[in-house]
Amino acid sequence: MQLKTEGLLKYNLMKIGLGTAQFGLDYGVSNKKGITPLEEVKEILTLAWNSGINLLDTAQAYGISEDVIGQSISEEMSFKIVTKIPPLRKSLIEEPVAELIKDTFMQSLKRLKQKSIYGLLVHHVDDLFSPGGYHIWQAMEELKDAGLVDKIGVSVYSPKEIEKVLSSYSPDIIQVPLNVFDQRILKNDYLKHLKIQGIEIHCRSVFLQGLLLMKLEEIPSYFEPFKPLLEHYHRSLQKKGISLLQAALGFVYGISDKDYIIVGINNKNHLKEIIESFNTFDVLNQIDFSEFSLDDERLVNPSHWRIS
Repeated sequence: MQLKTEGLLKYNLMKIGLGTAQFGLDYGVSNKKGITPLEEVKEILTLAWNSGINLLDTAQAYGISEDVIGQSISEEMSFKIVTKIPPLRKSLIEEPVAELIKDTFMQSLKRLKQKSIYGLLVHHVDDLFSPGGYHIWQAMEELKDAGLVDKIGVSVYSPKEIEKVLSSYSPDIIQVPLNVFDQRILKNDYLKHLKIQGIEIHCRSVFLQGLLLMKLEEIPSYFEPFKPLLEHYHRSLQKKGISLLQAALGFVYGISDKDYIIVGINNKNHLKEIIESFNTFDVLNQIDFSEFSLDDERLVNPSHWRIS
């Protein structure tokens, strides 16, 4: 019975991907310790691999994250690695940019110490819609055709961006924000439509940069306009004896049609807590999460946050 339980847990954890921004940046509203030390990253990746977690999500924009991953993966770890091209934010994308993208990708492979990787995403989706943006996609397709990357795609911030991308491109992967407060992607059957088209769905912002895991007294003053919602959410969980981690992770895990849940990890203990929480999601049927959904981008889109 114990072996069966452990096997089921390992199977469930295969839905988890590790977000690695904290490996290279002082990232996250709840992150008080800064960049995760190299030795701890090695311990995190060892625990993740031994637990059945097999996907890492990184980006060229995540500081030294790619270097740290390359230094931390041992030979027996065959993680699926997804990285992203740097945001260009140019008013005009000219043909030489395609060569630049391929060059920077090869630098990523070198930092990651990999001959090829699982996924390559556009980090700033508006780059694809600047004049000449198709050069970006062509460069990514060439890398895929060369066998250097298995799948290409985009990271988006809203359902509208998904519609825009699908009108012009055919991504293999779309990375979307999804959490207790940001449920926009659940409306209009977006996820179902993506799955029908054979697109792999990676859900990020599960903890909303850690906001969903913070005690009320720790939440920055920027979120004062949303205090009633935050207090209501915390009270609802407390009444049912549900932890902040159980709720944030379990909510997304319970959504069908997703392929991976990307979770940011600050330290090894955080990963241990996530793994342990997988045996406790049965309590979540006591909560109607739809009442916490909010479309206000001042809350659900961290790029709009103004926190000193």
